[in-house]
Amino acid sequence: MLDLIPHESLSEELLQFRDSIRRFVERELIPLEHSLGPNGMLAPEQADSLRERARRAGFWLMDVPEEFGGQGLPLLALAVFWEEVGRSTVASWVRDHGLFGPMVGPILLGLDASQRARYLVPVLEGSKRSCFAQTEPDAGSDPSAMRMRAARSAGGYRLNGVKRFITRAALADFAIVMAVTDPEKGARGGISCFIVDMDAPGVTLATSEKTLMGDSPCEISFEDVEVPLANLVGEEGRGFALAQGYINYGRVRQGAHACGAMERCLGLTAEYVNQRKTFGELLSARQGVQWMIADAFTELYASRMMVYDAARKTDAGHEARLETFMIKTFAVEAGFRVVDTCMQLHGGMGLTEDTPIERFWRDLRSYRITEGPTEVLRTTMARQILKHYS
Repeated sequence: MLDLIPHESLSEELLQFRDSIRRFVERELIPLEHSLGPNGMLAPEQADSLRERARRAGFWLMDVPEEFGGQGLPLLALAVFWEEVGRSTVASWVRDHGLFGPMVGPILLGLDASQRARYLVPVLEGSKRSCFAQTEPDAGSDPSAMRMRAARSAGGYRLNGVKRFITRAALADFAIVMAVTDPEKGARGGISCFIVDMDAPGVTLATSEKTLMGDSPCEISFEDVEVPLANLVGEEGRGFALAQGYINYGRVRQGAHACGAMERCLGLTAEYVNQRKTFGELLSARQGVQWMIADAFTELYASRMMVYDAARKTDAGHEARLETFMIKTFAVEAGFRVVDTCMQLHGGMGLTEDTPIERFWRDLRSYRITEGPTEVLRTTMARQILKHYS
């Protein structure tokens, strides 16, 4: 592996941790890539076997605090972990296999004691699954346009509205739902977070959408759904802040996954251009190809440093929201560009399922939209930058 990580970027312990994950990925995940179905999923028995091997290898519940039976890794270590598992399409974040333990996230970890007993613990035990419901038909990248209403009722709140493109909704036992509690305040103190059981009266799974990544997010309808006060997460009006914390965490994860995909595809491409001849000459001997490879590796290097920097600042307790925006607008965009370049250099082979490049291409294309479209984040960044320099 060509390793250009500055010595001070990762401790010796983290470098050893990275190497152990890489060995697991190469031994256990990459060989299964040709076993993925059309939807990108493993057969249930394969996934179960892989989960057990991950548990035995010590790669289980990496982001869950030790008090709940996890390893409680800081974000920088998680970024290293996500980057390495991102080198295989088997572990794509787009299609949740739960190969390294149930997906939890910061909102569930921040529940109060009663809520943890009813929702977090069952998720960790594998008896319940959750989904995150924020996007609406008219409120995707603009949460201020959210129409889902949570009105106070005798027992708590009554929810009415529709959520759309909700990943894992069809398999979820409960949803983490964002809804408007004060229309006048909107995103500035008027959105709250609730836990809603999917079998509650008035909750209906509507249409599902088949995406190019192979997953099928759903639309969820809420009609006069009664939610007890005990299912309000945090304080009323703090839902938008909770959602942003969840999404910022996801942006670091996306950036790390993009770095893993870039490195894997670059490795495959270097091997290919060193063997492939056209017009009597190796592709790797052509200056145009050399420059494409050099530029792609530069983008990988820069992206990796951005991910590590945002993770390190977050671990130190600093505000890193702008840094996670830049991960989206640069690292995630770079990930797609690099994988697209690798596909181009493979020619017709890059379009086939004989290499994992086409699946990486589809997944990374989705990252440019999910967790906040890059165009929206650029606008928000520009406002902050202009205000800073004014």
